[in-house]
Amino acid sequence: MGINLSNFLSSKSNNARMSDFQDLDHVDGLSISVVSANLYNNNRDDLAMFYFRDGANYASAYTQSKIVSENIKWNLKQNSKRIFSLIVNTRNANAFTGKQGYESLKKLSETISSELTKKQEQDEKTSKKITPKDIMFGCTGTIGEPYPYEKISHQIPSLIKNIKYTQNKFIWMKAALSIITTDTKPKLAMEECNIGNKKVKIYGIAKGSGMIYPNMATTLAYVFTDAKLPNDILNKLLKKNITTTFNAITCDGDTSTNDMATIFATGKADNIQIKSINDKKIQTFDKSLNRVLLSLAKRVVSDGEGSSKFVTVNVKKCKSEIEAKQIATSIANSPLVKTAIAGEDPNWGRIIMAIGKAGPKINLKKLSIKFGSNKIVFDGKLHQSYDETKTAEYMKNDNIDLDIEIFTGNKSFTIYTMDFTKKYIEINADYRS
Repeated sequence: MGINLSNFLSSKSNNARMSDFQDLDHVDGLSISVVSANLYNNNRDDLAMFYFRDGANYASAYTQSKIVSENIKWNLKQNSKRIFSLIVNTRNANAFTGKQGYESLKKLSETISSELTKKQEQDEKTSKKITPKDIMFGCTGTIGEPYPYEKISHQIPSLIKNIKYTQNKFIWMKAALSIITTDTKPKLAMEECNIGNKKVKIYGIAKGSGMIYPNMATTLAYVFTDAKLPNDILNKLLKKNITTTFNAITCDGDTSTNDMATIFATGKADNIQIKSINDKKIQTFDKSLNRVLLSLAKRVVSDGEGSSKFVTVNVKKCKSEIEAKQIATSIANSPLVKTAIAGEDPNWGRIIMAIGKAGPKINLKKLSIKFGSNKIVFDGKLHQSYDETKTAEYMKNDNIDLDIEIFTGNKSFTIYTMDFTKKYIEINADYRS
């Protein structure tokens, strides 16, 4: 899967959701800079700065792994109410780097905050003193390698010099490309909606292709809005919408040390004040945020390492949403299910296996399984009109829907995943090459 540049250049949609590229433009209060720190030794863009001239309210969700990267530790310790800059590097995860990794971020934050304060004094009528605690970091790449402080530090002057105060889709694409690792495509999404009588923008970028099995969010995902929303509302909105988006995808069943999803709100839309997540005036924003997050999450799955199929696992009629998710995840993470799908084999016995090992109780007398519109199991036994030839033909599609009904309640959950191909092995065998 390569980058469809012509599609990106010719896109005309103002509100497209799942097209390859979208016409992201300017988010007031946000500035972007992208440079090469030569972390890959090939001069590709690998370092990005997102600068909020007047600061931004924010909310983050992080990996629940017991081993986390040094940048996650840094971000959790700052507790700043407003963030002035997010710095993201690729190629190096800054995980399992200990004191060297953390102290590198501390020194970088001191340099960046000092230089941005100088820029404030030069560019703003009323300048603000930016401190190290106002800086956030995102890191992705190889675990356990020393953090490349010197390379990144050397590029800070260029990063700040190249700040673009207005954005267009070229800058957004440049930023999205700068944070990818084994991804074959940048991931961008957008929505526009209203809060009261004010139009607001919600723009997002993400990276992720492998080591994708969330326990909060997956990979790196950054969402930017000009909405005026307090941190507590942003936090509630993010956690609510993570559940059915980034927390509902899996590529390979492996949770990263660096998972991070953050939303930044510049407040420049100057919409009516929102004090509660239950305020009806924020309902449209809530739905639009979900669409942005879901679009980015689906893009991660569709770009999964070596994938040839996008798979939707719908588990319905369960006792609880938790049990529905357990069963859906068991199916989605099964290597046997994934390889059968890659081989376009309607091996429904592997679905039976995955349901059975998941843990929740099942009404075996009512259990139902469908591949697309093809009925396989009905009332707990093989459907009398099951046609394997027809089902095998369905398995040739790029998008596969698996529908399972458990009949222990009325709750449901949907997981999005991919197949396992030989290419997956090749990519991960050569990951550090």
